[in-house]
Amino acid sequence: MAELETIIGLEVHAQMSTDTKMFCGCDNDAFGKAPNTTICPICMGHPGTLPVPNASAVTKAILTSLALKGTVNEENHFDRKHYFYPDLPMGFQISQYDFPLSSGGSVSYVISDDSGKKLRDGTCGITRLHMENDAGKLTHRGATTLCDYNRAGTPLMEIVTEPDLRSADEAVAFAQELRRILIAIGSSDADMFKGMMRFDASISLREKGTKKLNPRSEIKNLNSFKALEKALKYEEKRLRNEWKKSGGPLPNDITVGWQDDEEKTRMLRNKESADDYRYFPEPDIPPLKFTKKDIEELRKQLPPLPQERKAQYTDMGLDEAQAMQLIDQPDLQRIFDAVYEKTGDGKRTSGLVLTQLLGFLKTQEKSIEEGPNAAGMLELITKIDDGTISGNAAKDVMEKMIQTGKSATEIIAQEGMQQISDDGAIEALVRQAIDANPQAIESFRSGKEAALGAIVGWVMKESKGQANPETVQRILREKL
Repeated sequence: MAELETIIGLEVHAQMSTDTKMFCGCDNDAFGKAPNTTICPICMGHPGTLPVPNASAVTKAILTSLALKGTVNEENHFDRKHYFYPDLPMGFQISQYDFPLSSGGSVSYVISDDSGKKLRDGTCGITRLHMENDAGKLTHRGATTLCDYNRAGTPLMEIVTEPDLRSADEAVAFAQELRRILIAIGSSDADMFKGMMRFDASISLREKGTKKLNPRSEIKNLNSFKALEKALKYEEKRLRNEWKKSGGPLPNDITVGWQDDEEKTRMLRNKESADDYRYFPEPDIPPLKFTKKDIEELRKQLPPLPQERKAQYTDMGLDEAQAMQLIDQPDLQRIFDAVYEKTGDGKRTSGLVLTQLLGFLKTQEKSIEEGPNAAGMLELITKIDDGTISGNAAKDVMEKMIQTGKSATEIIAQEGMQQISDDGAIEALVRQAIDANPQAIESFRSGKEAALGAIVGWVMKESKGQANPETVQRILREKL
């Protein structure tokens, strides 16, 4: 039997981060809200209502197209995609088919091992990016199905790839890099816990060396990288076993569902074709038209993309794992960037944010969102830089900030941690230290520089860490 090659393509659905829905003024943040409370006659498809495209969603979709190196089509339009399902209140979805927003493009990604070490590079082509509105959500309870339409009308981008991926690992690496791009440009929060990024994965097999694309199995609604990886590996193994039995590929395209609890796929139906959906141009929305100037003005708004940010962080002295940690955690990245802007020192920023802050958060089993924000960290650094507290005392302050949620200023005042920098007060402490440590004084005078540290340590202990160590050293040297 000839060696078989795995062919994978993805359809990625990403919820756009806008205040309102795709075609109406309803709240776009439905997560956690009571069922059927963020709806209106437009997103429920009531007769006589007219959908109006969300300008912010269109802008974010164009920015995404540009970030993915796609070509924004200067004229495109919406279409009606017909299918019947209880979660689709209109009875059709407003999508794009023959004239999508964008065509072409690509995403480069890196395959790494568990330690973060780079194994190889890869690139996956993008076929198209189009806009559409989301359906609602069904909850099944025994023989009863409940419909929540809060999510109906949510603005989505569907990003369709070329069949360029050859393994589950490549598919996950591509999807992770795509998510980083969406977050970096602010087009989507891509929070998979909230269902803001979902995947449909198509997989087929062919004899290596051939170019023909055989019938495929489409795995629906994968909502995590782990589910994407497990589903593709399971379905690849299943298709290989089927090929051995039948001596060839699937006879036709099929749609399967991933059963997360059982970690296997289940046959749903033969896959629909474009004809089944009866696409036709949306009669209530005129075509969208953009000029080259419009598109180029938006291109200027693109921020640095993840690989550019990674290079910037490594230039600061961070290793690749630290750089990717920042890129993959936007809240942590915002804190790091704010601290670096204030200090201008990559090593110091890394120590404060990636070592101390993350260390205390881990010890206290708290998330980044539960710790001090960027403003809180900047307030703490200001207290260090203006001499209010020492660097050592700042560690205690940061730990208490995470424990209590209080500001640095409040903690310093309540704990009496303000640093003593007054020469007179410190001189008195130094005189006591000299009297109390005759052996260390004699060692220092005989040339043992390290002995000075013991004397400084005595002063710091007596002052409960509040004496300014630089001032202590200066006055101690003057006295000796």
